[in-house]
Amino acid sequence: MTRYVIIGAGIAGISAAETLRAADRSAQIILVSDDPHPFYSRPGLAYYLTDEIPEKQLYIYNKQDWKALDARHVKGLATRIDTKKHFVEFRNTAPLVYDRLLVATGARAVPVNVHGENLKGVVKLDDFEDARQILDLSRHVKTAVVIGGGIIALELVEGLQARGIKVHYFLRGGRFWSNVLDEAESRIIENRLIEDGVVLHYKMEVAEIQGRGGKVSGVQAKNGYSLSCDLVATGIGVKPRLELVQAAGLAVDRGILVNEYLQSSDANIFAAGDVAQVYQPSTGRSVIDNLWTPGREQGHAAAWNMTGQNKIYSRAIAVNVLRLAGMMLTIIGSVGSGQDEDLVSVARGSSETWLQLPNTIAMASGNDINQLRLMVGESVLVGALVLGEQKLSLPLQELVSRQVDISPIRSQLLQPGAPLGQIVMDYWSSMKS
Repeated sequence: MTRYVIIGAGIAGISAAETLRAADRSAQIILVSDDPHPFYSRPGLAYYLTDEIPEKQLYIYNKQDWKALDARHVKGLATRIDTKKHFVEFRNTAPLVYDRLLVATGARAVPVNVHGENLKGVVKLDDFEDARQILDLSRHVKTAVVIGGGIIALELVEGLQARGIKVHYFLRGGRFWSNVLDEAESRIIENRLIEDGVVLHYKMEVAEIQGRGGKVSGVQAKNGYSLSCDLVATGIGVKPRLELVQAAGLAVDRGILVNEYLQSSDANIFAAGDVAQVYQPSTGRSVIDNLWTPGREQGHAAAWNMTGQNKIYSRAIAVNVLRLAGMMLTIIGSVGSGQDEDLVSVARGSSETWLQLPNTIAMASGNDINQLRLMVGESVLVGALVLGEQKLSLPLQELVSRQVDISPIRSQLLQPGAPLGQIVMDYWSSMKS
């Protein structure tokens, strides 16, 4: 009987366990997690904060699902991997021997690293427990400051604002999420926030979080500006949890370096999800995805390879459909570049491939409500962004992910003032007929 140990019970770990059980009914599967909550929807936390969904709706598995999985659950924090003797040590629980090990420990929020960061009322949004803490504290909060960029910062802004809290959003740069959105897209999001009562502060960097009696009482900015507040929420990026594998001597870079089979530098240890930096044969690059769907697909592929199959993880085009400032946004493929001043690393809910633009021409069209941006390559679309009206989302996902030849319409797309949406829809419709 083969013993599989999976460290991490998020989407990558659960997907791997499901695949292992389907492949081998007699296998011993052990899921280890230091999260006190059973498997839940991490993307759903944003809607939990705004009170749009109840807590019970976040849980993905019911009793029948857990029974079908037939896996042993261990609550504990892994502290050491012995790669020679094939066992994992834990804090406050017995060691576990493994035949194959999957590390799916995910990523954690980067601390803001200023004086006062440990005061009560300084929060992040990594997991379910963080969301509960925010809701508990928010009952006594009148004014909050949010620091950071990308999806998580906006989730914090909207979650707190929905609770009737006056929110001040500090941006170190000149606009929101500047390495993914263009200026028009940033301004649309910002204007929606302002309409909802959020106060935006540009070129504002916090120097100190002030406290009184061990609790947050305000912030001091580097330019001398000060503001009284009861809560400070941070979302400046996430970094993979690498301490465990680094101590074990596995190869790491920004994440655990794995090949196209999700196999690490140790033949018996695999990695998947936010912690994995996965090699892509097609590009020769190793990439981290902080997205739900790649996490699930990586867990599935890693499990097959743990059973001895040779299943190459063929990475699909990165896609995320989300809501920002009440507007739907779809990001497909490569759309941005550079560094966002509000982020110190990749943001949760995003992909490094969004920022790896090859030679392209950006074409945009829209108005104050809707925006469409296409990244036009020599013969294919390498990326697209749809903000607002989403009727083009599916056609563009197909065109980009299937690398459809757009040579017949490329010249039309590059015409100044071209009706990009209509051209794309007509071309996609003609392919379907």
